[in-house]
Amino acid sequence: MGNEEKIKELEELVGKSQYNKRTQKAIGMYKAQIAKLKEKESTKKGGNLADGFAVRKTGDGTVVLLGFPSVGKSTLLNGLTDAISEVAAYAFTTLTVIPGIMNYNHAKIQILDVPGVVRGAASGRGRGTEVFSVLRSADLILILLDVNYPEHYEALLYEIYDSGIRLNKRKPDVKIKKTTKDGIKIGKTVKLTHMDDETIKGILSAFRINNADILIRSDITDDEFIDCIEANKKYVPAIIILNKIDAVSKEQATKVANSVQADLLISAQKKEHLSELKELIFKKLDLIRVYMKEPGKAADMEIPMIMFRGCTVSDICSKLHKEFVSKFKFCRIWGKSAKFPGQKLSLKHVFKDGDVVELHLK
Repeated sequence: MGNEEKIKELEELVGKSQYNKRTQKAIGMYKAQIAKLKEKESTKKGGNLADGFAVRKTGDGTVVLLGFPSVGKSTLLNGLTDAISEVAAYAFTTLTVIPGIMNYNHAKIQILDVPGVVRGAASGRGRGTEVFSVLRSADLILILLDVNYPEHYEALLYEIYDSGIRLNKRKPDVKIKKTTKDGIKIGKTVKLTHMDDETIKGILSAFRINNADILIRSDITDDEFIDCIEANKKYVPAIIILNKIDAVSKEQATKVANSVQADLLISAQKKEHLSELKELIFKKLDLIRVYMKEPGKAADMEIPMIMFRGCTVSDICSKLHKEFVSKFKFCRIWGKSAKFPGQKLSLKHVFKDGDVVELHLK
């Protein structure tokens, strides 16, 4: 029996099993075996990126447009950016990654239009391997749905999950340290509502981990624990957009939007609600503004540096010039992150929105 047949058999077992205290260990072990087999299949089918998919990240953040063929990604890219992406009324028009830059609120945000996804893309079908490799480097994924095909939503979520990408989730706070003896030791700072210690040990056993110190600091599921063991998942924020709302009634559009939990309804063709989408992209990227000041001069409050929330002085230095980190002496900061105006701080200091920084170099 091949790996794909084994995966299908195990998935059927999980689907038929009623989840309760008695069965959770067995289900957890089945899922662990599925994860291992899928990893083997992925490695076996892996290859080099196709031409057109090795895209250099640029700007203040990278957003990837994802959807099935002919949902309007090229039209939306042209509406949001300065890109010229070929648009046609048939599927598979976009054959490479088309980049564009969206200028908004002083930020230059890179938008990438990738080929339309097909069912089985996560397994490599329809250039899926290349598409999902681009997704893994994104700062934000914009899922575009056609209002006439709401069934695409669940199919896309399945492909995205199967490719090892976790949407709108934080990485679980779990530490796994393999040891050479003393078996499995489990420490928890929270009460687990989805797993018990036997399930944890069963999953570890399926991965042939018999000695390890485990520290769990967030309430997780068996799937999330398996993700932590594999340690190859990518956690990316996402926005769900419903397109072509001009093609149906307002009532129908609202009904579909509720069914797919859409964040925004638009018409890319008629450029309806694109300004709201730009604002939503900016907010979801969680960007902040940091203003620069030269010693002895007033701060430049006209053009800020756009950074991700949680950025440090080191991040600012790296973005300005590759040698600024090594030449750094100290900085002074004015704003919400400083205890007092002009506080002298180090490379590890974390900025807040609207801060002013004055760098001093060797």
